[in-house]
Amino acid sequence: MIDTGRIDIVSADSLPEPTRDDLSRGQRIHLLGPFDRVAIEVFGLPELSRQVQLDANGQIGLPLAGQIEAAGKTPQELEQLVTEQLRSRYVRDPQVTVSVLEMVSQVVTVDGEVRQPGLYPVTGAMTLMRAVARAQGTSEFAQTSHVVLFRTVEGRQMAALYDLRAIRLGAYEDPPIMPQDVVVVGESQARRIFPQIITASSLLLTPLVTFLDRR
Repeated sequence: MIDTGRIDIVSADSLPEPTRDDLSRGQRIHLLGPFDRVAIEVFGLPELSRQVQLDANGQIGLPLAGQIEAAGKTPQELEQLVTEQLRSRYVRDPQVTVSVLEMVSQVVTVDGEVRQPGLYPVTGAMTLMRAVARAQGTSEFAQTSHVVLFRTVEGRQMAALYDLRAIRLGAYEDPPIMPQDVVVVGESQARRIFPQIITASSLLLTPLVTFLDRR
């Protein structure tokens, strides 16, 4: 449940992108997270090469290199870290390659009046319309004019109100979706947050963005 608290409309534009700190808490598409699987190859040293899965704390264990904090790092950053660890254990000029085999930490939650609510991976250029499509589209009686996108930016919860009809008509761009976003399709959640703004018949020609102030 998302606590809306006191609401102030702060912008009539799209939600800002989350910072690296936000994404490392929720893990973005290019950042490794718990339970992701990677292949670590050490050139010329097959005994040090293996496929590993990050544990619940985002760590991996490797021969000689020991325990390594991998969560929140890009594959390239993990390559550098493993290289440094091996070099410190007297491996001469280690050449390390990290490849992502499976990324399960980067998801968006799609809920409300969609055919298949659930968690869906954020891959490539994910947008709001694509996220709804991943959930098999809206249900028969969905209020597509009342779609709320929740996001945490610099530690603060924000919400944006979108109208799928307006996006289809080209009134504004289909907004990008980031890992850990929550999309809720339907009137009830929208009316809780934007009660003085939305109406059942109006077309929302620009997104409405607000902070969810818990103070």
